[in-house]
Amino acid sequence: MSIPERKIPVAISRCLLGDNVRYNGDHKHNRFCTSVLADYFEFVPTCPEVEIGMGVPRKPIRLVDLDGDIRALETDDASKDYTDALTEKGASFTQSHKQICGFIATPNSPSCGVFGVKLYLPNGNPINKTEGRFSAALRKANPLLPVEESGRLNDAGLRENFIMRVYTYQRWLALKEAGITPSAIINFHSRHKYLLMSHNYNAYKALGRMIADIGSSDIELIADEYIQTLMSAISAPPERGKHCNVLQHLMGYLKQNIDKQDKKELLNSIEDYRTGIVPLIVPIALLRHHFERSSDQHQYPLNQFYLAPYPHELGLRSHIH
Repeated sequence: MSIPERKIPVAISRCLLGDNVRYNGDHKHNRFCTSVLADYFEFVPTCPEVEIGMGVPRKPIRLVDLDGDIRALETDDASKDYTDALTEKGASFTQSHKQICGFIATPNSPSCGVFGVKLYLPNGNPINKTEGRFSAALRKANPLLPVEESGRLNDAGLRENFIMRVYTYQRWLALKEAGITPSAIINFHSRHKYLLMSHNYNAYKALGRMIADIGSSDIELIADEYIQTLMSAISAPPERGKHCNVLQHLMGYLKQNIDKQDKKELLNSIEDYRTGIVPLIVPIALLRHHFERSSDQHQYPLNQFYLAPYPHELGLRSHIH
């Protein structure tokens, strides 16, 4: 397996790396992160509760709704309020780690949890779900940042979509570092068109119009609006039918280069994916095979990040049915 020379910086809750930093002195080691993703991501570990001085072990905290104000309070002593410290840590972490391209969070954590953290009334009764105070501040400071919980990475669709978003955001940060120009944004959009189409056709059309008018507006404003729209559009995994639509669009580039038998094989592979018989990688691999056979004529589709949004060694689309 080939490993990238330059890994992508991604923040992660320290306990997921096996560090004994949880309130009870334990960890929540995630082997997918340390055994697979560590080959591609340069992890930036954080444990906000430790970093604000709470220590290990420590008294547990929970999120409490005080007349609409969500506070992070010690479970056994509600006079101990860590809300402001955790919020400030989330905001400052984003500012001091502007290079990070994603965040993998511990689920159910009152500091790091993102989806479905329990929210309590002052009397201890659970009433709702919310977001950990550190993660909420981090996401408010950088709403573009791809964020996912470790437990949800067990879902093939969510796993693939998160890693795709990390690589997409990394490419955007690289573009910004090199210098935002109209031609750079046009090229970026050109290579992400079918990836975008597979997620959200309306956003695909809207960004196409934006790119068409790129010379008539402030380039920094255009860039901000562009990436906000793109990252929002790709935030959820695509539906199977949208993948099939993109696969058929890409197949159109081959109409002068494949015979009837090849065409039938491609159409069958797309239909087999649509009906759940084969994973997404099957029609994509067939398309790449035909494009590469006549690569001099097919540089445009071969350059599409839809076909290779991240290193193929990750094998993520082998599990997308």
